[in-house]
Amino acid sequence: VARTIDSNRAHLKETLERAVHTPGAALVEIYQNCPIFNDNAFDGLKHDPEGIISLRDGEPIVFGEDGERCVVRGPNGTMLVANTADVKPQDIVVHDVKLASPAQAFEISRLTDSGVLHQAPIGVFRDVERPAYDDAVRHQVSIPQDREDSLQEYITGKITWEV
Repeated sequence: VARTIDSNRAHLKETLERAVHTPGAALVEIYQNCPIFNDNAFDGLKHDPEGIISLRDGEPIVFGEDGERCVVRGPNGTMLVANTADVKPQDIVVHDVKLASPAQAFEISRLTDSGVLHQAPIGVFRDVERPAYDDAVRHQVSIPQDREDSLQEYITGKITWEV
């Protein structure tokens, strides 16, 4: 699960290539201007890249021209944007795309401003490997070929495939 912006072509290309090479399903949200329904909705991010919260796996979430802003956990556990100078380095959230729980990725996604965007996380939110449906189906189809049982035993017998 990732987000990118059309005005950053290098990031867009990297994100889409990663999605294409992901086994199973991938979801990429692309911030792209539409002159009819949301004209200039992303201008805040395009003209002021300091609002882009760049997500890098395994690194603290720090952003701004000189890293003056960061993401920390607030008193109630939700994620907040803070001034880097005002927090301890160990309190800055480290991005981890491989967490089993989607909670952190969801919390990071909620850092997006509403209305005209001036702040939004961009990058891979989550990259968890799970069995892909088509691989599981191919495996089940190969089961009769791997076993000495005949196909007739599967059809008329008590041996069944699990779907």
